[in-house]
Amino acid sequence: MSAQQGEVLVQVQELHKSFGDNHVLRGIDFEVARGEVVCVIGPSGSGKSTLLRCINLLEVPEDGKVIVGGQEITDPDCDIDTARRHIGMVFQQFNLFPQQSALGNCTLAQETVLNLKSGQAKQIARDNLERVGLADKIDEYPAKLSGGQQQRVAIARALSMEPELMLFDEPTSALDPELVGEVLTVMRKLAEEGMTMLVVTHEMAFAREVADRVVFMDDGVIVEQGPPSAVIGDPKEERTREFLHRVLDPTHVQPT
Repeated sequence: MSAQQGEVLVQVQELHKSFGDNHVLRGIDFEVARGEVVCVIGPSGSGKSTLLRCINLLEVPEDGKVIVGGQEITDPDCDIDTARRHIGMVFQQFNLFPQQSALGNCTLAQETVLNLKSGQAKQIARDNLERVGLADKIDEYPAKLSGGQQQRVAIARALSMEPELMLFDEPTSALDPELVGEVLTVMRKLAEEGMTMLVVTHEMAFAREVADRVVFMDDGVIVEQGPPSAVIGDPKEERTREFLHRVLDPTHVQPT
C-alpha cells in the first residue's frame, strides 16, 4: 500500500477522556494520512495509550469524535465490531491465546470474525508469520516462544485481518533489551510497505528514523508535533526539551 497524498485515514476531533477525577485527554485534535507513520511520545501518564485505545473504542471518550476511513466510530449507531476489522492493535503484553499455536492465534479471528474458510485463513496466517520472520515457528505455542517472537506473532495476527490502520501501544516495553530490535525491524518493514501506523513508543531512535511525524503529548494535550528532525532534533517547547533531555540522557538526574 502506498501513501495517497492528502487522503486522511484517521481524524480525532476535540477528544476528551476522564477516569474519575483524572482528566486524561483534554481536547485532542489531530489527523493521520493514509500511509503515514506517526509516533506518539511523552512521559508516562500523559494520555498516549488512552488516545490509542480511544481510536478503536477500547476506551469510550466522554466527548469528541474519532473518524477512521470516513466512518465515525464514536457514533452510538456505529457497528464497532465491523469498524474494528480495519484496525489492527498490538499491545505491550502480547495478549496471545496460550492454548493456540502461532498459526492458531493468526487464524482464529479470521475464521470467527471474517468467516473465512480454514484453508484460506491458514494461508493468510502463514504468509504473515513469514512476513514477520516466523515461518519456522507456526506450530509453536506462546509458552515456547521468546517475548520478541510472541510480539511478532501478535503483529502477524493483527496483519492477518488485513487492516487499514495498525496501532502499536509501546510494543517493545515488555521486552528484554536484546529482543527489542527484532520487533522494531518488523515495524520498519511495515512502514516501508506503506502501512498506516500510529505508534506509542519510548524508542526515540525508531521514532527519529521511521516516523513521518512525531507527536509529543504531556498532561493530556498535544504540546508539539512535526517531523522528527524538528520535534526530536530541535524542539520548540520547553516541556518537549525537558522530556527529551531525560529520555536521551538517562544519567541525568533531577536535583532534589
